[in-house]
Amino acid sequence: MSAVRKWKVENTTDATRGQPLAARVLARKAELEDALADCGPHDVLRRTLIDTALSTVYQLMTGDLAHPSDVIACALNRWLERNKHLA
Repeated sequence: MSAVRKWKVENTTDATRGQPLAARVLARKAELEDALADCGPHDVLRRTLIDTALSTVYQLMTGDLAHPSDVIACALNRWLERNKHLA
């Protein structure tokens, strides 16, 4: 038996894989909003990156999130993958 532990680090993007796209986007958005609220006054780069990611997803969430068009669904999926290691 090996003495090395295997740690599995997951974020909401990986943890919600297999769920509907809307649920995955909402979970990640909530996680980023919490991370933004926890940013200190000197975390300028981190705050800017999170704020940019959130403003992008706010623009994509304008229509029916449960039944997005193919273009919006593709953009939301790209957003999830692009920002899964942020915060």
